[in-house]
Amino acid sequence: MTFNRRNWCQKSLTAVCVLAASVSLFNVHPAYAQDYPNRPIKIVVPLPPGGSNDVLARILAQKMSEDFGQPVIVENKPGAAGNIATEFMAKAEGDGYTIAIAPNQTVAVNPVLYPKLPFDVLRDLQGVTMLGRVPMVLVVSPKVTAASVAELIAQAKASPDKFSYASAGSGSPQHMAAEVFKSMTGTRLTHIPYKGSAPALIDVLGGTVDVMFCPINSALPHIRSGKLRALGSTGTQRLDLIANLPTVAETVPNFESDIWIGMVAPAKTPPAIISKLNAELRRSLALPDVQTKLAEQGIFVETSSAADFTKLIATDQKRWAAVIKAANIVPE
Repeated sequence: MTFNRRNWCQKSLTAVCVLAASVSLFNVHPAYAQDYPNRPIKIVVPLPPGGSNDVLARILAQKMSEDFGQPVIVENKPGAAGNIATEFMAKAEGDGYTIAIAPNQTVAVNPVLYPKLPFDVLRDLQGVTMLGRVPMVLVVSPKVTAASVAELIAQAKASPDKFSYASAGSGSPQHMAAEVFKSMTGTRLTHIPYKGSAPALIDVLGGTVDVMFCPINSALPHIRSGKLRALGSTGTQRLDLIANLPTVAETVPNFESDIWIGMVAPAKTPPAIISKLNAELRRSLALPDVQTKLAEQGIFVETSSAADFTKLIATDQKRWAAVIKAANIVPE
Protein backbone atom coordinates (compact mmCIF):
# COMPACT_ATOMS: atom_id res chain seq x y z
CA MET A 1 0.00 0.00 0.00
CA THR A 2 1.42 3.39 -1.00
CA PHE A 3 1.58 5.99 1.74
CA ASN A 4 -0.03 9.26 0.58
CA ARG A 5 1.31 12.00 2.82
CA ARG A 6 -1.12 14.58 1.44
CA ASN A 7 -4.21 12.44 2.13
CA TRP A 8 -2.92 11.55 5.60
CA CYS A 9 -2.48 15.23 6.46
CA GLN A 10 -5.92 16.13 5.22
CA LYS A 11 -7.52 13.33 7.24
CA SER A 12 -5.56 14.27 10.35
CA LEU A 13 -6.58 17.90 9.99
CA THR A 14 -10.22 16.89 9.60
CA ALA A 15 -10.03 14.73 12.72
CA VAL A 16 -8.52 17.57 14.71
CA CYS A 17 -11.23 19.96 13.54
CA VAL A 18 -13.97 17.49 14.47
CA LEU A 19 -12.44 16.97 17.91
CA ALA A 20 -12.14 20.72 18.45
CA ALA A 21 -15.73 21.25 17.40
CA SER A 22 -16.87 18.50 19.77
CA VAL A 23 -14.97 20.03 22.68
CA SER A 24 -16.40 23.44 21.78
CA LEU A 25 -19.95 22.09 21.73
CA PHE A 26 -19.39 20.26 24.99
CA ASN A 27 -18.26 23.44 26.74
CA VAL A 28 -20.64 25.96 25.18
CA HIS A 29 -23.45 25.68 27.71
CA PRO A 30 -21.41 26.21 30.91
CA ALA A 31 -19.41 29.03 29.33
CA TYR A 32 -22.57 30.59 27.96
CA ALA A 33 -24.21 30.40 31.37
CA GLN A 34 -21.24 32.11 33.00
CA ASP A 35 -21.58 35.00 30.57
CA TYR A 36 -25.40 35.05 30.92
CA PRO A 37 -27.02 37.54 30.83
CA ASN A 38 -25.05 40.06 28.81
CA ARG A 39 -28.02 41.81 27.20
CA PRO A 40 -31.69 42.57 28.02
CA ILE A 41 -34.09 39.78 28.99
CA LYS A 42 -37.74 39.78 27.91
CA ILE A 43 -40.57 38.42 30.08
CA VAL A 44 -43.65 37.71 27.99
CA VAL A 45 -47.03 37.98 29.73
CA PRO A 46 -49.96 36.24 27.98
CA LEU A 47 -52.53 38.62 29.46
CA PRO A 48 -53.21 42.39 29.36
CA PRO A 49 -51.44 44.83 31.71
CA GLY A 50 -52.81 45.35 35.18
CA GLY A 51 -53.72 41.84 36.27
CA SER A 52 -52.01 39.51 38.71
CA ASN A 53 -49.78 37.94 36.06
CA ASP A 54 -48.62 41.34 34.84
CA VAL A 55 -47.93 42.63 38.36
CA LEU A 56 -45.95 39.48 39.16
CA ALA A 57 -43.87 39.86 35.99
CA ARG A 58 -43.04 43.50 36.71
CA ILE A 59 -42.03 42.86 40.32
CA LEU A 60 -39.74 40.05 39.22
CA ALA A 61 -38.36 42.06 36.32
CA GLN A 62 -37.21 44.79 38.70
CA LYS A 63 -35.46 42.34 41.02
CA MET A 64 -33.86 40.43 38.16
CA SER A 65 -32.60 43.64 36.58
CA GLU A 66 -31.01 44.72 39.86
CA ASP A 67 -29.24 41.38 40.30
CA PHE A 68 -28.24 40.67 36.72
CA GLY A 69 -27.24 44.22 35.88
CA GLN A 70 -29.21 44.04 32.65
CA PRO A 71 -32.60 45.48 31.67
CA VAL A 72 -35.49 43.05 32.07
CA ILE A 73 -38.42 44.08 29.88
CA VAL A 74 -42.03 43.00 30.31
CA GLU A 75 -43.97 42.53 27.07
CA ASN A 76 -47.70 41.82 27.16
CA LYS A 77 -48.99 39.57 24.37
CA PRO A 78 -52.67 39.02 25.16
CA GLY A 79 -55.19 37.37 22.88
CA ALA A 80 -56.73 34.01 21.98
CA ALA A 81 -56.95 32.98 25.66
CA GLY A 82 -53.17 33.19 25.95
CA ASN A 83 -52.42 31.08 22.88
CA ILE A 84 -50.79 33.97 21.00
CA ALA A 85 -48.11 34.34 23.66
CA THR A 86 -47.62 30.59 23.98
CA GLU A 87 -47.09 30.20 20.23
CA PHE A 88 -44.62 33.10 20.32
CA MET A 89 -42.69 31.35 23.09
CA ALA A 90 -42.74 28.02 21.28
CA LYS A 91 -40.93 29.66 18.35
CA ALA A 92 -38.56 31.85 20.41
CA GLU A 93 -34.82 31.31 20.57
CA GLY A 94 -33.75 29.04 23.39
CA ASP A 95 -31.07 31.37 24.66
CA GLY A 96 -32.49 32.49 28.01
CA TYR A 97 -33.34 35.97 26.78
CA THR A 98 -37.03 35.25 26.22
CA ILE A 99 -39.01 33.71 29.07
CA ALA A 100 -42.70 33.86 29.92
CA ILE A 101 -45.19 33.99 32.72
CA ALA A 102 -47.25 30.79 32.50
CA PRO A 103 -50.59 30.55 34.31
CA ASN A 104 -52.15 27.11 34.34
CA GLN A 105 -54.77 28.07 31.78
CA THR A 106 -52.21 28.73 29.04
CA VAL A 107 -49.92 25.73 29.55
CA ALA A 108 -52.13 23.10 31.24
CA VAL A 109 -55.70 23.76 30.09
CA ASN A 110 -55.48 25.30 26.62
CA PRO A 111 -53.32 22.50 25.17
CA VAL A 112 -56.06 19.96 25.93
CA LEU A 113 -59.01 22.29 25.28
CA TYR A 114 -58.06 23.53 21.80
CA PRO A 115 -57.76 20.62 19.34
CA LYS A 116 -55.37 22.07 16.74
CA LEU A 117 -52.81 24.41 18.26
CA PRO A 118 -49.66 25.19 16.23
CA PHE A 119 -47.43 24.23 19.16
CA ASP A 120 -46.98 21.53 21.77
CA VAL A 121 -46.31 22.89 25.25
CA LEU A 122 -44.60 19.73 26.50
CA ARG A 123 -42.39 19.55 23.41
CA ASP A 124 -41.70 23.24 22.77
CA LEU A 125 -41.44 24.66 26.29
CA GLN A 126 -39.86 23.74 29.60
CA GLY A 127 -40.53 24.86 33.13
CA VAL A 128 -38.20 27.26 34.92
CA THR A 129 -39.96 27.38 38.29
CA MET A 130 -43.32 27.63 39.94
CA LEU A 131 -43.92 31.22 41.06
CA GLY A 132 -47.09 31.17 43.13
CA ARG A 133 -50.75 30.36 43.53
CA VAL A 134 -53.87 32.52 43.50
CA PRO A 135 -56.56 30.92 45.65
CA MET A 136 -60.17 31.16 44.56
CA VAL A 137 -63.25 31.40 46.70
CA LEU A 138 -66.73 30.07 46.04
CA VAL A 139 -69.00 33.11 46.31
CA VAL A 140 -72.73 33.62 45.83
CA SER A 141 -74.76 36.69 44.99
CA PRO A 142 -76.86 38.40 47.67
CA LYS A 143 -80.06 36.82 46.35
CA VAL A 144 -78.80 33.27 47.03
CA THR A 145 -79.85 32.15 50.51
CA ALA A 146 -77.28 29.36 50.94
CA ALA A 147 -74.93 30.16 53.81
CA SER A 148 -72.59 27.19 53.37
CA VAL A 149 -71.25 24.84 50.72
CA ALA A 150 -73.51 22.09 52.04
CA GLU A 151 -76.59 24.32 51.75
CA LEU A 152 -75.68 25.34 48.20
CA ILE A 153 -75.31 21.71 47.19
CA ALA A 154 -78.63 20.81 48.79
CA GLN A 155 -80.45 23.69 47.09
CA ALA A 156 -78.86 22.91 43.72
CA LYS A 157 -79.89 19.26 43.96
CA ALA A 158 -83.41 20.18 44.99
CA SER A 159 -83.75 22.52 41.98
CA PRO A 160 -81.54 21.26 39.12
CA ASP A 161 -80.42 23.96 36.67
CA LYS A 162 -81.87 26.69 38.89
CA PHE A 163 -78.46 28.16 39.70
CA SER A 164 -76.12 29.74 37.18
CA TYR A 165 -72.39 30.31 37.54
CA ALA A 166 -70.14 32.89 35.93
CA SER A 167 -66.65 32.37 34.57
CA ALA A 168 -63.99 34.33 32.70
CA GLY A 169 -64.63 32.13 29.65
CA SER A 170 -64.49 28.51 28.55
CA GLY A 171 -61.42 26.80 29.93
CA SER A 172 -60.73 29.56 32.46
CA PRO A 173 -59.78 28.54 36.01
CA GLN A 174 -63.22 29.68 37.21
CA HIS A 175 -64.92 27.46 34.64
CA MET A 176 -62.77 24.44 35.40
CA ALA A 177 -63.28 24.80 39.17
CA ALA A 178 -67.04 24.88 38.72
CA GLU A 179 -67.02 21.82 36.47
CA VAL A 180 -64.97 19.88 39.02
CA PHE A 181 -67.42 21.02 41.72
CA LYS A 182 -70.42 19.89 39.66
CA SER A 183 -68.84 16.52 38.94
CA MET A 184 -67.87 15.85 42.56
CA THR A 185 -71.21 16.96 44.02
CA GLY A 186 -73.63 15.67 41.39
CA THR A 187 -75.15 19.13 40.92
CA ARG A 188 -76.32 20.86 37.76
CA LEU A 189 -75.36 24.51 37.36
CA THR A 190 -75.72 26.57 34.18
CA HIS A 191 -72.49 28.05 32.82
CA ILE A 192 -72.51 31.74 31.84
CA PRO A 193 -69.13 32.57 30.25
CA TYR A 194 -67.82 36.14 30.08
CA LYS A 195 -64.85 37.78 28.43
CA GLY A 196 -62.81 38.11 31.61
CA SER A 197 -63.29 38.01 35.37
CA ALA A 198 -64.34 41.64 35.79
CA PRO A 199 -67.63 41.53 33.83
CA ALA A 200 -68.41 38.11 35.33
CA LEU A 201 -68.01 39.44 38.85
CA ILE A 202 -70.13 42.50 38.08
CA ASP A 203 -73.08 40.30 37.16
CA VAL A 204 -72.68 38.15 40.25
CA LEU A 205 -72.66 41.29 42.38
CA GLY A 206 -75.79 42.48 40.60
CA GLY A 207 -77.59 39.17 41.07
CA THR A 208 -77.81 38.37 37.36
CA VAL A 209 -75.70 35.26 37.99
CA ASP A 210 -75.82 33.24 41.20
CA VAL A 211 -72.44 31.63 41.78
CA MET A 212 -68.78 32.14 40.92
CA PHE A 213 -65.43 30.65 41.73
CA CYS A 214 -63.56 33.93 41.97
CA PRO A 215 -59.87 34.77 42.47
CA ILE A 216 -59.38 35.97 46.04
CA ASN A 217 -57.89 39.34 45.07
CA SER A 218 -61.01 40.25 43.07
CA ALA A 219 -63.54 38.88 45.54
CA LEU A 220 -62.07 40.03 48.85
CA PRO A 221 -63.19 43.71 48.82
CA HIS A 222 -66.78 42.66 48.05
CA ILE A 223 -66.75 39.93 50.68
CA ARG A 224 -65.58 42.40 53.29
CA SER A 225 -68.21 44.93 52.25
CA GLY A 226 -70.96 42.30 52.46
CA LYS A 227 -71.85 42.49 48.76
CA LEU A 228 -70.76 38.88 48.23
CA ARG A 229 -71.10 35.87 50.50
CA ALA A 230 -68.10 33.54 50.57
CA LEU A 231 -68.90 29.88 51.17
CA GLY A 232 -65.48 28.28 50.87
CA SER A 233 -61.95 28.54 49.51
CA THR A 234 -60.66 26.20 46.80
CA GLY A 235 -57.23 25.27 48.14
CA THR A 236 -56.19 22.61 50.60
CA GLN A 237 -55.82 25.02 53.53
CA ARG A 238 -57.94 27.80 54.95
CA LEU A 239 -57.04 31.37 54.04
CA ASP A 240 -55.78 33.78 56.69
CA LEU A 241 -57.35 36.63 54.68
CA ILE A 242 -60.90 35.54 55.53
CA ALA A 243 -61.42 34.52 59.13
CA ASN A 244 -63.21 31.22 59.74
CA LEU A 245 -63.90 30.55 56.05
CA PRO A 246 -63.77 26.77 55.50
CA THR A 247 -62.33 25.14 52.43
CA VAL A 248 -64.70 23.59 49.94
CA ALA A 249 -62.86 20.33 50.60
CA GLU A 250 -64.16 20.28 54.15
CA THR A 251 -67.57 19.57 52.63
CA VAL A 252 -66.47 17.97 49.34
CA PRO A 253 -63.48 15.76 50.21
CA ASN A 254 -60.44 16.08 47.92
CA PHE A 255 -61.82 19.11 46.09
CA GLU A 256 -58.99 21.39 44.99
CA SER A 257 -58.86 23.89 42.16
CA ASP A 258 -56.82 27.04 42.27
CA ILE A 259 -54.80 29.19 39.89
CA TRP A 260 -51.09 28.59 39.71
CA ILE A 261 -48.53 30.70 37.89
CA GLY A 262 -45.05 29.72 36.80
CA MET A 263 -42.25 30.70 34.45
CA VAL A 264 -41.37 28.85 31.25
CA ALA A 265 -38.65 29.05 28.61
CA PRO A 266 -38.21 27.56 25.13
CA ALA A 267 -37.37 23.86 25.26
CA LYS A 268 -33.90 24.32 23.75
CA THR A 269 -32.72 26.68 26.49
CA PRO A 270 -29.49 25.22 27.95
CA PRO A 271 -29.87 23.53 31.36
CA ALA A 272 -27.20 25.76 32.90
CA ILE A 273 -29.21 28.87 32.01
CA ILE A 274 -32.44 27.33 33.28
CA SER A 275 -30.64 26.61 36.54
CA LYS A 276 -29.40 30.19 36.76
CA LEU A 277 -32.87 31.60 36.10
CA ASN A 278 -34.41 29.22 38.61
CA ALA A 279 -31.99 30.30 41.34
CA GLU A 280 -32.54 33.99 40.62
CA LEU A 281 -36.33 33.77 40.58
CA ARG A 282 -36.44 31.74 43.78
CA ARG A 283 -34.08 34.18 45.48
CA SER A 284 -36.26 37.12 44.42
CA LEU A 285 -39.46 35.43 45.53
CA ALA A 286 -37.99 34.70 48.96
CA LEU A 287 -37.56 38.43 49.69
CA PRO A 288 -40.06 39.70 52.31
CA ASP A 289 -40.91 42.85 50.35
CA VAL A 290 -41.68 40.80 47.24
CA GLN A 291 -43.89 38.41 49.18
CA THR A 292 -45.76 41.31 50.76
CA LYS A 293 -46.40 43.00 47.41
CA LEU A 294 -47.59 39.76 45.87
CA ALA A 295 -49.84 38.91 48.81
CA GLU A 296 -51.55 42.26 48.26
CA GLN A 297 -52.40 40.95 44.77
CA GLY A 298 -53.68 37.65 46.17
CA ILE A 299 -50.58 35.78 44.97
CA PHE A 300 -48.99 33.44 47.48
CA VAL A 301 -45.40 32.53 46.67
CA GLU A 302 -44.60 28.91 45.87
CA THR A 303 -41.42 27.89 44.07
CA SER A 304 -40.06 24.62 42.71
CA SER A 305 -37.29 23.05 40.72
CA ALA A 306 -37.48 23.38 36.95
CA ALA A 307 -38.11 19.64 36.62
CA ASP A 308 -40.93 19.66 39.15
CA PHE A 309 -42.69 22.54 37.42
CA THR A 310 -42.42 20.80 34.06
CA LYS A 311 -43.88 17.70 35.68
CA LEU A 312 -46.76 19.73 37.15
CA ILE A 313 -47.65 21.05 33.68
CA ALA A 314 -47.80 17.51 32.30
CA THR A 315 -49.79 16.17 35.27
CA ASP A 316 -52.33 18.99 35.11
CA GLN A 317 -52.79 18.56 31.37
CA LYS A 318 -53.92 14.98 32.03
CA ARG A 319 -56.18 16.10 34.87
CA TRP A 320 -57.92 18.82 32.88
CA ALA A 321 -58.19 16.68 29.76
CA ALA A 322 -60.34 14.27 31.79
CA VAL A 323 -62.52 17.12 33.12
CA ILE A 324 -62.94 18.63 29.65
CA LYS A 325 -63.94 15.29 28.15
CA ALA A 326 -66.37 14.44 30.94
CA ALA A 327 -68.04 17.86 30.84
CA ASN A 328 -67.94 18.09 27.02
CA ILE A 329 -66.28 21.52 27.23
CA VAL A 330 -65.54 23.19 23.92
CA PRO A 331 -63.64 26.44 23.30
CA GLU A 332 -65.67 29.54 22.56
